Amino acid sequence: MIHFFRQNKPILRDTIPDNFIDIHSHLLPGIDDGAATIEDTTTLITSLEEIGFKKFITTPHIMGDVWKNTREGINEKLSATVSDLTIPQIDTRLKAAAEYMIDAEFWELFKREKLLCLKDNYVLVEISYLHPPIQLYDIIFELQVAGYQPVLAHPERYNFYHETSLGHYKKLKKAGCLFQLNMLSSTGYYGERVAKTADLLLKAGLIDFIGSDVHHARHLEYMNKKIVLKNHEYMTPIFQNNSFFKF
Repeated sequence: MIHFFRQNKPILRDTIPDNFIDIHSHLLPGIDDGAATIEDTTTLITSLEEIGFKKFITTPHIMGDVWKNTREGINEKLSATVSDLTIPQIDTRLKAAAEYMIDAEFWELFKREKLLCLKDNYVLVEISYLHPPIQLYDIIFELQVAGYQPVLAHPERYNFYHETSLGHYKKLKKAGCLFQLNMLSSTGYYGERVAKTADLLLKAGLIDFIGSDVHHARHLEYMNKKIVLKNHEYMTPIFQNNSFFKF
């Protein structure tokens, strides 16, 4: 149980600004490990709206043989989902990008076709939780040569980078990556080590954006938990940074 710096900390949902633009979620039904049905999508969106979320850039996984989604398939699912939802004006408040796994297959993908971006050339990427790809920095370099700005999802969750000097993270930033924190990391949802790393990254000024990475109802429950971070006040301006992705 995480309790190491819980005293006098706010509840996560109370720190999220009104009209918040979420840039990382899994709301499209039946397309990855997020929402399974249109009813799930409705519950997730309406619950997040009650907290203060206004617009959603949902980001289905594109991940090798696990989630073989495509740009075309994601856009088709978005259109069908918007048609099925009865949420007012959702067609103006829901758009789709993708969360791309950085691997050899991804390297070939961005060379042959246009990626599904958060905005302009900003592309959400992730790496394996087991180990970083051997050619990670080569891929990041080539991605930028191809005209993209990588936004690394949940850097605090890669256990192999956890160390107090933050050297690996600084190297990734120097290589051109922007960082997107998962807001639930601030509540200890992913464990103590992840929370402590999130705290260090925030204090060091290395986090650029915040996303929910919401998949299911249990994630919603943790919106009502207290933040455990010492440096949670650094989250306030970063929440505002998400306005960059206004659409």
